[in-house]
Formats: sequence, C-alpha cells, structure tokens
Amino acid sequence: MKDLLKLQNQSQANDFGTANSDTYDRVSISLHWITAILVVGLYLLAEIWGFLEKGTPPRHALQALHVSLGLVLTVVIALRIPWRAFAGRRLPQATPGLLGYAGTAVHYLLYVLLIIQIVLGFLFRWAQDESLSFFGLFTIPSPFVFSTEQRHNFGELHETIGTLIIIIAAGHMAAALFHYYVFHDSVLGRMIPRLNRLNRKV
Repeated sequence: MKDLLKLQNQSQANDFGTANSDTYDRVSISLHWITAILVVGLYLLAEIWGFLEKGTPPRHALQALHVSLGLVLTVVIALRIPWRAFAGRRLPQATPGLLGYAGTAVHYLLYVLLIIQIVLGFLFRWAQDESLSFFGLFTIPSPFVFSTEQRHNFGELHETIGTLIIIIAAGHMAAALFHYYVFHDSVLGRMIPRLNRLNRKV
C-alpha cells in the first residue's frame, strides 16, 4: 500500500503531468481510451456476426476475435481499477452539486457493469462447452459444468448488459461533448489534454 501511495505522489510530479495539471495522468488516459475502443469493438463484432449464418467460418472467426479481445479487456480493467484507486491522479468533481455526483455515479456504474459483463462473457463461453482462447496462443478451459438453461440465461444477460453499457457510454460521451461545446469548460480536456492546450492558446 505504501508503495502505491508513493507511486501516486510521484505520478503527480513526474512525466505523467505537473502537480497542478487539470488533466488525468497519461496511464489513466491511455487505459480509458483503450477501454472505450475495446468496448465499442466488442459490441460491433457481436452485431456483425448476428447477420451471418450460424456455424459458418466467418461467424466463428468473429466470435473467436471477440473472445480474445474480451480477455484483453479483462486485463485492462484489472489494471485500470487499482490504478484509479491508488496510483492515478485524482481530480475534483467536474461539475458541482448533484450533476457532479451523478457523473461520478455513472463512472462507478460503468465499472460495475464492465466487471459483470466480463464475468458473464467467461460463463457464457464456458456454458457453450468452449474454452476461452487468446488468439490461439493459449486456452482457459471451463472449471464448471453448466445446463442449457444457464447457457441461455448467460447469453441473454451478456447481450442485454452489453447494450446497456453502450447506451450509458454514449450518454457519457454526449455529456462530455455538451460540456465542451456548450459550457466551454475543461471536462473533455481531462481525457484529451490537447483540447486544454488549444483552449489556452485561443
């Protein structure tokens, strides 16, 4: 714990950014955008293979890619949560009052949904009598035996929560754009530091 707190202090004074910076540190920003890209990519893959006939090689290939990227997302989230909690730069609420608390609640809700979604992805794949394969390099076999009903439930929940994450994330992005174009504040610049630098030049 002491090492993590020490790392947090160092991150506010070294190449992650200046102590008075109004942006998140580089690691937090990188993990944020990697998460966003993976979430959107995983959702699009599932939507695309929905148009393909079941049992065809292209559909299986997209599903295999989905599983591999899902494992990447698992690692990213496993790194992002402790980094945010112990080592990343902490910034004050972007908006005072209830709106600020609502924004914070949305952040935590997304974290919870992502964790649930990852667990459901593991369970659904295993319930299909399939191992989790990472680009064919290694596999993670199922430690459990599931019924057909459980497989159906896992699949339904995985699809529903995936859609919910996309809807909430889209609202989150819309709110950030609203802040930038209507309020003209630095909320979006917290994750895109270049915007803050451009605004200072104007």
